[in-house]
Amino acid sequence: MGSKWKKAKVALGLNLCMFVPRTLDDDSPPPTVVSERLSDAALLSPANWDMSSSRPTTPMPSLHGLKLSKSSSKSSKQTCAICLTKVKQGSGHAIFTAECSHSFHFHCIASNVKHGNQICPVCRAKWKEIPLSGPSLGPIPGRVSPSPINWPQNDALMAVVHRLPLPNARRDLNRRHIVPLYQASEPGIFDDDESLNHQPAFSERTSKGTEDTDAVRAMEIKTYPEVSAAPMSNTYSNFTVLVHLKATAAAAAAAKRQNLSRNQASLAQISQTPRAPVDLVTVLDVSGSMAGTKLALLKRAMGFVIQNLGSNDRLSVIAFSSTARRLFPLSRMTDSGRQMALQAVNSLVANGGTNIAEGLRKGAKIMEDRKEKNPVASIILLSDGQDNYTVSGSGSGQPQPYHLLLPTSISGRDNSGFQIPVHAFGFGTDHDASSMHSISEISGGTFSFIETEAVLQDAFAQCIGGLLSVVIQELQVAIECIHPDLSLVSLKAGSYPSRLMADGHKGSIDVGDLYADEERDFLVSINVPATSSNETSLIKVKCVYKDPLTQETAILESEEVKIERPEIGGQVVMSLEVDRQCNRLQAAEAMAQARLAAEQGDLTGAVLILENCRKMLSETVSAKSRDRLCVALDAELKEMQERMASRHVYEASGRAYILSGLSSHSWQRATARGDSTDRSSLVQAYQTPSMAEMLTRSQATLLGSPSGQRLLQPLLSFRSQPSPR
Repeated sequence: MGSKWKKAKVALGLNLCMFVPRTLDDDSPPPTVVSERLSDAALLSPANWDMSSSRPTTPMPSLHGLKLSKSSSKSSKQTCAICLTKVKQGSGHAIFTAECSHSFHFHCIASNVKHGNQICPVCRAKWKEIPLSGPSLGPIPGRVSPSPINWPQNDALMAVVHRLPLPNARRDLNRRHIVPLYQASEPGIFDDDESLNHQPAFSERTSKGTEDTDAVRAMEIKTYPEVSAAPMSNTYSNFTVLVHLKATAAAAAAAKRQNLSRNQASLAQISQTPRAPVDLVTVLDVSGSMAGTKLALLKRAMGFVIQNLGSNDRLSVIAFSSTARRLFPLSRMTDSGRQMALQAVNSLVANGGTNIAEGLRKGAKIMEDRKEKNPVASIILLSDGQDNYTVSGSGSGQPQPYHLLLPTSISGRDNSGFQIPVHAFGFGTDHDASSMHSISEISGGTFSFIETEAVLQDAFAQCIGGLLSVVIQELQVAIECIHPDLSLVSLKAGSYPSRLMADGHKGSIDVGDLYADEERDFLVSINVPATSSNETSLIKVKCVYKDPLTQETAILESEEVKIERPEIGGQVVMSLEVDRQCNRLQAAEAMAQARLAAEQGDLTGAVLILENCRKMLSETVSAKSRDRLCVALDAELKEMQERMASRHVYEASGRAYILSGLSSHSWQRATARGDSTDRSSLVQAYQTPSMAEMLTRSQATLLGSPSGQRLLQPLLSFRSQPSPR
């Protein structure tokens, strides 16, 4: 027995895989679980996925089954951990064998070293001798590009990932001043973006006909006064009118059906529809605390993103720790582009501190310096820690200048009109939720809280599902009073910039981009005087926006909003649509007040604020009619109360959960938080069909095996839940 334990210790020290052959059907409960230890690169290898799916995952209670996995070690040597294909002699490709005895295709490892990585992707041994390659590092002819969506993905991989030993949550600040991770030189100006070279599918649009009409009228306006009739003798100082906007997707759906009829054998992917192409920059935290499970899941999530971008979409990746480095220029995600991106992402290793500001600076520079621009542009930021270079973090008790983390070009503080939304993702319980929320809020993006590591890919999927479905851009909403005696009192638009003219007769809201099927609701308060007329015309609404594909400007006007003015008032019936949106705004205000109280140390007061809001909502017209949005709001408020049970719970998850909720409601856009990506969750506000489709695709890749489908089936057959929309 002593010799077996010695072998076990040696195996763990050498990062070799250990497993105990035992079937899942074994009825004997395992008293101990032997953690597996694979490198981040090996986790992404299909060879290891096959191994984990074919072999049992339940440890054997007897130590007689404990042994070193020779097949695992052999597999890591026979499979190139960069491109994830077999390493065979005589196959026409040069092979590089490192000092640690692991072998790779020379082309792949040369590309890896080009990005500054001199550490073995399998065992993390530091190499003294590295391969050098000529200037041409294009894809090898005949090599099939790795495609994560086609890899054998199943729940066995997730079981392997979750059994990995987690890194220490406390960051090693002594590693802040290490040598930068990437040594490859960078140009002073990032104007080396790949030419757009759009495919004809994006320009084949008829100038006449129903399809063009659908495209131009890719929006609808509806208005709802709080009551349809008001006595002529009554005066109202805050009469509410709801302005409801929706970006329709009829033209996109028709184009998708047409495209599928031409190629029935192709997959029904969002990237195949004629849509606005995207320039995306991902700014990824690879500090020391990301080592192990987190980095492996990040690589997997990035593989999903890379696979689901179209050939006209462009991607660039910034990796940051103590310093920041661009892994590759803004490149189109063609087959060769995907292979290059996957190789670069797979070369990442985790060490160092957290310099979010430097990562965002380089991400913004890519967007600023690019020679050509796709219609849609966005930055995705992911971090699991606190910036320890620019701000001191939320735990200091003092207000922090979080705006310093954002370059002025992104935040719009330089008045250049150039603003790129940053969609921030706080990973785990140690990230600085206040800074991530501030970054997203200032830039016009959203903040998502990834509490459970395994849902990282789902959170990314929901985000890009929206980014890949933009149908409206630069939307401006103008509101004008019709009757000269009327005046606007306020525009309740959340985080969207709004203005009231000095005379009170006109106002406007800057909305920006809308995803397909996305909705926006704004409450307009009007001062309505008494009148002798039987009818009062209140307001009219005009929307001006740009089609991202044709770049044409469209104008859409609503009908006049009118109410009847009878001499004698009858029974007043409150509009259900207006009532439910009033509830949404009041819930958001209660969340903000509760968060402020919690930050001041009054958790009891914070919980009471949320409880009072829940009671108020329960007495409204929409609540009594079991309105689905009201039910979802109550569930969300209850969840927030539970996350304020103690200071420890609030610091660990409460703050991030509330801030993500505030971000979602202020922009009326879906964010990931808690179990919001779960099909059975009530908290799915603002999720569009495109987001849901991409989310379903993500979950299908994670649960692709028959056993995974059996695990997923109870969620699919869960009782019908009311959707917030």
